Amino acid sequence: MTFYEKTVLDDGLTILTEEMDTVRSVAIGIWCAIGSRDESSSEAGMSHFMEHMMFKGTPTRSAVEISEAFDRLGAELNAYTSKECTCYYARILDQHAGDAMEILSDMVVNSSFTQESCESEREVVLEEISRYEDQPDEQVHELLAETLMPEHPLGLPVIGRKETVSGFDHDAAAAFHASHYRSGNIVVTAAGALKHDDIVAMVRERLALTEGPRTSRVHAVPTTEPRLQVVTKETEQAHICWGVTACSAQDPARFTLSVLDGVLGRGMASRLFQEIREKRGLAYAVYSYPALYQDTGQFAIYAGTRPDNAVAVIQLIRDEVAKIADSGITADELDRVRESIKGQMILGLESTRSRMSRLGSSEVTHSELLSLDEIVERFEAVTREDVHAMAQKLFDGNHALAIIAPFGEDAVQHLL
Repeated sequence: MTFYEKTVLDDGLTILTEEMDTVRSVAIGIWCAIGSRDESSSEAGMSHFMEHMMFKGTPTRSAVEISEAFDRLGAELNAYTSKECTCYYARILDQHAGDAMEILSDMVVNSSFTQESCESEREVVLEEISRYEDQPDEQVHELLAETLMPEHPLGLPVIGRKETVSGFDHDAAAAFHASHYRSGNIVVTAAGALKHDDIVAMVRERLALTEGPRTSRVHAVPTTEPRLQVVTKETEQAHICWGVTACSAQDPARFTLSVLDGVLGRGMASRLFQEIREKRGLAYAVYSYPALYQDTGQFAIYAGTRPDNAVAVIQLIRDEVAKIADSGITADELDRVRESIKGQMILGLESTRSRMSRLGSSEVTHSELLSLDEIVERFEAVTREDVHAMAQKLFDGNHALAIIAPFGEDAVQHLL
């Protein structure tokens, strides 16, 4: 028996729910299976722009009235855009679930995209891009994706570029909405104090979308070769991202990758944290992370350090990667990381929003949706040999190095 219930309506719209009988809240998400990777070159940033525009008003509600309505419900309302989807969500008390669904549906289906609101929000997004460019510790992650996958749509920034966003208007927004916000691309998920049939009834009544199939997505495995990109900027720190392509979100090896991540750079006990921060004091922030998508993925390591320490930090990253590829991990590391992953996972799933998000992100990307027990079993099955083999496969020399720092490529070219 599955831990969730699923209904697919005749028009292709999909609904998934998970009932939690120990809470009084409900988290509801309306997901569109469109993200930055699905945009044309002239549309770069449009998925993110649409996320903004859904809050700007409908024929029956102004932007202020949308905010006030959720305030009166005592609700949390937000949205986000990723490379593969866009999500609009609310977390409310269970008795307000119907009201929240009605307002979210109105926003997603009936947004007006008036020229005035498009022009105003366009400026907001341009300011957001400027703010993002002033935060090199965030910007360097998109720089790595661009460096690692320059010919792949996953290499494009979610937020878009100023030159494309500057041209967004009513016609562009309305056309994008008509093309992509249709029934086959939409998934509704909810978790908390709910009944599945009640949520299905709410969706049938309130979410009246144009009927249409799921937008096709071109899948491709990016070509890999050593690449370096340095953005020279007067920063206080050198922001370093080292990365390689990795398995996809559907690959069974993702559990092994998570263990490898835990040993190498996730958490205070990881090798990178201990070597670079605790032992040598060369960075405040140093960590690794996987980012997995439908057709591929990446594994990245970040460190921020004073510019005169950059060469030493990059060399330490290379050394730690080489050690794990050469010798693998210890039995103690495997046990510790597996227990850490299980604990963090269980704690994370105590919130209705986390459970709603797990349902939605899995469904919009056609990923495997496993119960907690099944996930634990997969991690328990990971062996030291599995981790060693993955490290040897990933760390084969075809990596990318992206840096934002007050020096040029010549300072680090020898470390590629």
